[in-house]
Amino acid sequence: MGKKGRVFVRGLTSETYGLGEFRRRQLAVKRVRDDSVVVDDAKVAHSGDSEKSRTWWRVGPGDEDFLTQTIQVHFVELPPQSSNHGHGHQNEAAFYILEGRGYEIHDDQRYDWAKDDLVFVHTDSVHRHFNPYDETATALVVKAKSTWMFMGLWQQGRSGPVEREDEFGPREDWSRIWTPGVGDRKKVIKPADTTWENTPLGRVRVLSSPERTDARIFSVDAFELDIPAGSRSGKYWKMADEVLYVLDGGGYALQWEVEAEIAEKYYARVALEPTRHEITKGDTLYVPQNHVCQLFAYDGTPLRLLSAQNRVFKHLGYDTVHFMEDAPEYRSVPEA
Repeated sequence: MGKKGRVFVRGLTSETYGLGEFRRRQLAVKRVRDDSVVVDDAKVAHSGDSEKSRTWWRVGPGDEDFLTQTIQVHFVELPPQSSNHGHGHQNEAAFYILEGRGYEIHDDQRYDWAKDDLVFVHTDSVHRHFNPYDETATALVVKAKSTWMFMGLWQQGRSGPVEREDEFGPREDWSRIWTPGVGDRKKVIKPADTTWENTPLGRVRVLSSPERTDARIFSVDAFELDIPAGSRSGKYWKMADEVLYVLDGGGYALQWEVEAEIAEKYYARVALEPTRHEITKGDTLYVPQNHVCQLFAYDGTPLRLLSAQNRVFKHLGYDTVHFMEDAPEYRSVPEA
């Protein structure tokens, strides 16, 4: 939180051309956050909560110990027989259902969801969450909101009359400026809509990606990763930063910083020693930009994680993940 209100976009200023000090401060912050960490209780400059529903933030641009603003993480809890307030904003949001079931009303259309679904609030959507059932519903929400703010897409708020209404003409259909065909895309990705694949990273089911053109999401990519007990993921290097939420199990991550050597061209220099980060169910793990990472499950307990990142990196030319080591299960698959 800022001293005078909510921080939507964090500023970056310097009296020197190099920005290494910002990088050093970011990398010094603790990368694992558990349920004890609430960086924003949604009491200032938020509009979603009702008397019963609750929202709290885990990662955001206003964090005093700043991690990132490329991907933001918060939680929404709906007790039985409750709903939150409806509101609208230009930025998309994706929320993974951790427990319970319920439904959405988006632009006067209903979308039902249940545990392990990934649900999308689309661009320029008036939306509201409902839980008419007898068990609590909880969702993990990820969004790339600051990216929209950087681009001047600031419009958000609750229903109400247009200010200075006499200065504007009659209503027009807002969807005229949307990408053609988006209304036909899925708003809820269910387990039945996905398949588990054996990849160099490990056993993965993709929930949203540029290749999933059936999903109505353009800014957040997400997948689940399932690591067998005592095993490990592939050792991967990518430019995009990433937030991983531990859905089940426990283990640890090793992360290697990558430094840039600017000579006649860019060269990557990988740290000789990694940092180690212990994780367990309910934790979020942050992987900074330009890092090598590998995830390990403890003996006796599989490790299941949800990964989320900002898709904009892929549009900027960083669309490759380089594997320095494949997951053991991938290597064991015989070639056709």
